[in-house]
Amino acid sequence: MGFIYMKKLISHDELKSAYPLPEKYALVKKERDKQIKDVLAGASDKFLVIIGPCSADNEDAVCDYVSRLARVQEKVADRIVIIPRIFTNKPRTTGEGYKGIAHQPDPEGEPDLQEGLIAMRKMHLRSITETGLTAADEMLYLENWPYVEDLLSYVVVGARSVENQPYRFAISGMDCPAGMKNPTSGDFSVMLNSCSAAQVSHTFLYRGYEVRTTGNPLVHCILRGAINKHGQYVPNYHYEDLVRLLDMYKKRKLANPAVIVDANHANSNKLYYEQPRIVREVLYSRSANRDIAQLVKGVMIESYIEPGSQNIHERVYGKSITDACLGWKESERLIYTIAEHV
Repeated sequence: MGFIYMKKLISHDELKSAYPLPEKYALVKKERDKQIKDVLAGASDKFLVIIGPCSADNEDAVCDYVSRLARVQEKVADRIVIIPRIFTNKPRTTGEGYKGIAHQPDPEGEPDLQEGLIAMRKMHLRSITETGLTAADEMLYLENWPYVEDLLSYVVVGARSVENQPYRFAISGMDCPAGMKNPTSGDFSVMLNSCSAAQVSHTFLYRGYEVRTTGNPLVHCILRGAINKHGQYVPNYHYEDLVRLLDMYKKRKLANPAVIVDANHANSNKLYYEQPRIVREVLYSRSANRDIAQLVKGVMIESYIEPGSQNIHERVYGKSITDACLGWKESERLIYTIAEHV
């Protein structure tokens, strides 16, 4: 019964010192941050494409994948800002199974948080220095933030965390755009309440300190679909859903209204190959309504080198061991399609 304290982990200062971000790439990140913030603040009409594996399970494969994105980014830089999904934590509905590289650096091994923190930072660091692209990660474990705060350009709060006040408080102190997913119930009010809470200042207990935050004006919504009382998936990316969210935004005094549409999860009925169709519909909705075009700042796509998913023991290079993902060929084609229509 109770907690068993196993070992004291490396501090975030120690880890940053061991694996520092070179000054050259700190400047690259500063420029990337500005590009992304300008899109969300309405100062740029570029479109965000947040794309990558469901979970970043293998450093070599993930960095290979991001290097491919970097080559595409060069070709669409006038219209699109690509943000790689390097999600080092994997939420589990029942708590069982692989929890991400930050928890299990070896997917078939035992949990090792010390090595997981190192693996998490090394992967993000390698991706930046090899490609020049700074990434998004999900803040599933708030304790992880100080270990990568100098590396991330975007954070996500998941559907099961968005109602949790500590997440809202912590996001209010991050100098980083943050997307709040709608809860699994699909309630837009909960999502918007989370945005409201994270955009203002708070005083609270954090890492053993009493802290005060300034508020994060670039907190915004992510639509990922819902699950109804019968356990059925209910999409919320359609034109009518976007109009409803726009109307709800107008009734609130929120800074920088914005939404990212997640093309997978409940929006696709977890059918990864439906993502291109869903993205095309979102692009059509933007073309049909100027207000929607101003609200919808980007899309989120689950994508990897190989399409689909695999058993954790199969070890096919670049294939998801969690949710099924779009393959690289289809993903590359989709990015070019987006560039043609934004």
